[in-house]
Amino acid sequence: MPLMRIPYTSPLPSPTIIPASASSVEGALVALTNFLTAPTTSAGRTVILSGAGISVASGLADYRGSNGTYTLNKTYRPIYYHEFCANHEARKRYWARSYLGWTNLHRSRPNKAHEAVGRLGELGLLSSVITQNVDSFHPIAHSRLRTLELHGYLRSTVCLSCRTEYNRASFQQDLALLNPAWAVFLAEMLASGALTTENPEERRRKGLKTNPDGDVDVPGVEYGTFRYPACPVCLANPPDGTRVEQDADGAWLPSSTAGILKPAVIMFGESIPNSVKLAVESAVDEAARILVLGSSLATYSAWRLVKRAQEQKKPIGVVNLGGVRGEEQFFANIATSGSGRDGVRCSLPLEEMLPMLVERLSQPITPPSLSSQVFQPAPWR
Repeated sequence: MPLMRIPYTSPLPSPTIIPASASSVEGALVALTNFLTAPTTSAGRTVILSGAGISVASGLADYRGSNGTYTLNKTYRPIYYHEFCANHEARKRYWARSYLGWTNLHRSRPNKAHEAVGRLGELGLLSSVITQNVDSFHPIAHSRLRTLELHGYLRSTVCLSCRTEYNRASFQQDLALLNPAWAVFLAEMLASGALTTENPEERRRKGLKTNPDGDVDVPGVEYGTFRYPACPVCLANPPDGTRVEQDADGAWLPSSTAGILKPAVIMFGESIPNSVKLAVESAVDEAARILVLGSSLATYSAWRLVKRAQEQKKPIGVVNLGGVRGEEQFFANIATSGSGRDGVRCSLPLEEMLPMLVERLSQPITPPSLSSQVFQPAPWR
């Protein structure tokens, strides 16, 4: 059985701010400006690696922040790929929770931090964005700046047999038709404001636990009644040696051996496609430096990219509220009295910092006029 890499769920140590001046907003702006504009021997620009923290201001939860899933919901356990593939009951539970959570994710939009990333790209400072997020906010916010979605995306479902993709919003409508009682329950939750509020405290008071991947846990609900459809392509033309069966309403039956639809995300325990691995590695290799935004690097797939940049002696920058996995080794040789050019680590809200950073970098550099220079005699005697 292959080794399954499990992300860290325990709290990480508090960050060490580098340079020390980056503890203030002004100091962080100066350090990040120096980091992004420092001359390099290569022609590469900066590659961004973003995580759940950049989407918090859009109303989505993160994992390890003060209001994160692992902080507030100690019993949270994500579904694993092998469970989803092998267990009909696990799939019913997943799709029921996703059905409830999709509404809030679908109505959410990119925030000022995503837009600021797009502006940094327009300023010519970025080469690409690698995101761990599955919310599609980056490609929506900056379609002209290349985005590589490391862990896939929730905007589609994909068939495990034929790999056909389907629009997730349309899939939501199919789930509603197959589960009329759940559709009523969802309407009641929306009417109560339990799913539309962006306040995690208020959601918990209404009995809900929400997670960054569009998943909502409602205590006491029987998930076994939930039904989901089969892949239309496999239903019409089953792959050789398989069968796809559905009930009278069109729900997938466990007597089937194909046609299972899953979200087009990389689940825990699932391998990232080689094409994606090669693309993100090339993005790191071609860049002059890497800047991590809103990620604790708790998943190995993200951590290894920063490690790859370090091994190539490229400057590393991190803007994240809270600790980051292995950050002590990433900044071991960076002086706390530095300028930020060789590396920067700060812990400030992205939706506030990045727009200010863009504003600063957008200002033209005006050389001092000759008339403003103070006369100094030549240094001879």
